[in-house]
Parts: sequence; structure tokens; C-alpha cells
Amino acid sequence: MLNQEQLDRYQQDGYIVIPDFKSPEQIAALRQRAAEIVDAFDPAQSRSIFTTREQDKHIDHYFLDSATRMHCFFEEEAFGADGQLRQAKALSINKIGHAMHDLDPVFSAFSRGPELAAVARQLGLQKPEIWQSMYIFKQPGIGGEVRWHQDATYFETDPVTVTTFWFALEDASLENGCLWAEPGGHRTPLRERFVREGDHVRTEKLSDLPWPDDSTAVPLEVRAGSLVCFHGLLPHYSAPNRSPVSRHAYTLHVTDGASQYSPANWIQRGAEFPVRGFE
Repeated sequence: MLNQEQLDRYQQDGYIVIPDFKSPEQIAALRQRAAEIVDAFDPAQSRSIFTTREQDKHIDHYFLDSATRMHCFFEEEAFGADGQLRQAKALSINKIGHAMHDLDPVFSAFSRGPELAAVARQLGLQKPEIWQSMYIFKQPGIGGEVRWHQDATYFETDPVTVTTFWFALEDASLENGCLWAEPGGHRTPLRERFVREGDHVRTEKLSDLPWPDDSTAVPLEVRAGSLVCFHGLLPHYSAPNRSPVSRHAYTLHVTDGASQYSPANWIQRGAEFPVRGFE
């Protein structure tokens, strides 16, 4: 699936872009299913927003329960001063998370298959385990910023194995909030750890190393259908979307079952809902 040049690039930069990994038909099916989930969502169930700023203060039972369910979260700027949505519901949702890959047939089909299994194997995952899925809308005009972070903050393993599979469902550009990453940043230490204790979460600071800036970070502008894979220690970020077009993406967070998964990670699975891989 991946040639030696691509594997060398992944080892050097901590990420790789694979164009045309998903077909327009596969993307259309996933987007249609996401739209159906949002259409069926009743905002009266929850007004939970998703933000990466002061995250500990915004975590609630609705978020924690999403570890094994499919929940919709609003953009931070979705509501006006009067508490009402400023635009249609379909243009107000930040993301759907976090177990669609195991609960919904359309999402499961998109999230699995021999091609993904082959990529995971080549990237060093002996026993891939998909812990989380997210459908990210990055809505036009109000798409929220995702601050600099490392995904190993949320999926700690010993050794570090979490790998992100990020699928562009629309073209991602500087204008609509594409990813930014620091090439080689996966060789820097883990800066934060997101710890769950019962129904409480907290973020532990582990390093004073500053986050990247424009002098070292690069934008990852990719076309729809591209797959971006990156190492769990790679610092990455996306700016707010102030453009008139959305930037839909779908993300899977995967660890190696051969590593030790931390019991303090916010997502845990029991025998009644076992974690599965790409097969």
C-alpha cells in the first residue's frame, strides 16, 4: 500500500498524506449518513458545545457518555446572546462523536477494510484498535479553532502507539481551516495528559516545551478523498473557519493492542462493548 519513500517520510515528519484514498461515492455515503444523524438530533437533548479552550470546564455527562454512543456537539459560536441558534441546526453542529464506527453500519464500512488494515500494519500497528471516531463539520463562518495538541494526550499507551487516520471529505485549504502540523514534532515529548477519574476529568501539564508557530509549522492542504495519517505525538492544529464553505473531515484514533492502554484514558471499553480493529 505504502512505498518505502512514503514510510521514510512518515518516520521523518511524523505524518503522511495519501491522496485519493476514498472514492467520491464512499464520501457521499458518509456525508449523507452524517446529515441524517444531525437531522434526527433534537437540540433539546443537549446544548453541549465542543471547544478545546479550557476543555476541563466543558466536559459533562453528555460528553463522557459519547464514548460508547453517537452524540452531536455544537460549535462554540452556534448560539446568539438570546440563547437561540444563529443559523440552521445543520450549520451549527461542530462534530458527531465518538462510537459511530461501531454503532452505525455506514460509518463502520467507511472505517474498516483491507486497505486501512494494510496501512496500519505498515505504520507499525500490530493489533490496531479503533477507540474513537469523529465526524467534524468545520462549519462555514463559525467553524471552531482546534488548539495545538497531541493526540497521545487523550490516548496514552506504553509505549506511545496512538495513530490518527484523518479523512478529508471536502477540500481542506488555508481558507477553510486545514490542519497544520510540525514536521518532526513527533520526536518531542508529550506535553499534556487528559486524565479521567470517574465522572471527572483534568488535564495534567507534563512539559513546558512551547507549541509550534508559523516558523516551524506547515499547512496540510489536501483534496477530498485524501487520508492523512499521523503519529500520536505530532503537534497539530486547525484555525477557525471564517470562509463561506465548510471543511468536513472524519477521524479515527487507533492504538496498538500490543501496547498498554492507560486505565486513566477517558474512553474505556468493557467486555460488553469490545474495542475492534480494521478487519
